Amino acid sequence: MNEESFRKYLAGAVKVHASDIHFKPGGPAAFRVKGQLLPTTGATLTPEDTETICRYVIRDSEMVKKLSLLQDYDTSYVLQGHARFRVNIYRQRGSLSLVLRAIPDKVPSFDELLLPPQVAEFASYEQGLVLITGATGTGKSSTLASLIGYINEHKSCHIITIEDPIEFVHKDRRSSVSQREVGADTADFNRALRAALRQDPDVILVGEMRDLETIDIALKAAETGHMVFSTVHTPDVSKTIGRLIGVFPPEEQSMVRIRLAENLKGIMSQRLIPRSDDSGMIVATEIMKMTGTVEDAIRNPTLTATVKDIMERGREQYGMMSFDQSLTDLYKGGLITLKVAKRFSSNPSDFERALHFE
Repeated sequence: MNEESFRKYLAGAVKVHASDIHFKPGGPAAFRVKGQLLPTTGATLTPEDTETICRYVIRDSEMVKKLSLLQDYDTSYVLQGHARFRVNIYRQRGSLSLVLRAIPDKVPSFDELLLPPQVAEFASYEQGLVLITGATGTGKSSTLASLIGYINEHKSCHIITIEDPIEFVHKDRRSSVSQREVGADTADFNRALRAALRQDPDVILVGEMRDLETIDIALKAAETGHMVFSTVHTPDVSKTIGRLIGVFPPEEQSMVRIRLAENLKGIMSQRLIPRSDDSGMIVATEIMKMTGTVEDAIRNPTLTATVKDIMERGREQYGMMSFDQSLTDLYKGGLITLKVAKRFSSNPSDFERALHFE
């Protein structure tokens, strides 16, 4: 496949609003459209085709030389006049394959993403830690971009983002935005996060909290008066809290609970749900805000399991909600079907029973 053909595939994907483009030997390229992965009518790709495509998208000349040894690699690619793409290259059955995620040129707003109004409150915080969580492909990066975009439009501050790779490009508005890409601008998240503390930041975005060291440094940044935003690959709020605590050794977990209780400001977990009219996907959210009751639940291991109940009870007063409450709203608004709501609920039978009692 020559580079012109490759670019035509990407342009075609943008035209049909594909979220992802797959290139894998043994079949044609495939587009994910409205949640469905659909093969194109193109020719069957060979291992030589996908290796050639890798050479088009990898900017690091040294990495290109080591292509035969490559197993996993993240980068980005720009199709001028169309879109940017986040790229993951991986080896399967001995051959290289790629998945490209389309990233719009424009930073999305809260309204465009149909995010709940509570997200604007997260953007108003001056210090602490806010986490956006969910499985891969649930829109975490878009939500983070909208938060940074909102702050950029409304505050005069220094924002540092640490990403792997850079996805949405932020132009300076009221704020100064410094975007650092792992690999191109810094060796890794941990080194960049440590360095960020010496770069006079007000807001720090960490693309992903992957390990103990990153979590620890992010907490230290929040403790020293910075506003930190990040993501965790966890499906809901309760599992996020468990993950943040569980990654530390047992002898440190009591102190970590205290640090989280004092610095965590909120968690929003996301799931993308098929719309009832087949027009695409809509986001369902679970939202936790730090209140005295939540703080007690995080500090006390015997109470941590009650966080979901606290969120459900705190909806009216604090704007918190569980996934089931969000799904109920979407179903009652006609945006998703009952079948889909039950499929994505925490407990389908409990979900349907709760509907009848409302």
